[in-house]
Amino acid sequence: MIDQSSTIRVLIVDDHSIFRQGLATIINRDPEMTVIAQAEDGQQAITLFGKHQPDVTLMDLRMPQMGGVEAITAICTQFKPARIIVLTTYDGDEDIYRGLQAGAKGYLLKDAKPNELLNAIRMVNRGQQYIPPLVGAKLVQRMSNPELSERELEVLGLMAQGMSNSDIATALTIGESTVKSHVNRILSKLGVSDRTQAVIIAVKRGIVSL
Repeated sequence: MIDQSSTIRVLIVDDHSIFRQGLATIINRDPEMTVIAQAEDGQQAITLFGKHQPDVTLMDLRMPQMGGVEAITAICTQFKPARIIVLTTYDGDEDIYRGLQAGAKGYLLKDAKPNELLNAIRMVNRGQQYIPPLVGAKLVQRMSNPELSERELEVLGLMAQGMSNSDIATALTIGESTVKSHVNRILSKLGVSDRTQAVIIAVKRGIVSL
């Protein structure tokens, strides 16, 4: 008979129901774990976390209503000991950085093998971090890159929408020369020579999404 007090209680947060069910099947097959709740967006995750206070939470990053980073931030602000693993298809260095900065203790990609998933859950439940080597390397790369300011991020997001400097100036109510200065700093920080390359790099790294 399983000692329920030692069972790792897991909350799954993902907007794809089939993926959630698959995860639940893998986890529930392990005699040391049990899925106690499932959420389909960040807002539900906050509610269910407060209700069940799981041992480990598996959190997707990009979901409707509220994304994973916002949910992780809210949960970790209210529940300091929260143990959350980001489980996502996105491996851009900005995604990794934001997830861990928000308070996640692990970062795993959805193509991970079942044994790796279960091992990550055990490690995080013990209070350890789980950062695979590839994810760790991208995090180190992100830490060495120059930080974009909030305004630069705004401008970059509008660039990704195909806006010209004039359009961006109008949207942000700033001068076109100011926009040009922001664009030049963005290109410099991203290490590229034109706007198209900047957008490609930004999407690849997870700084902006199209």
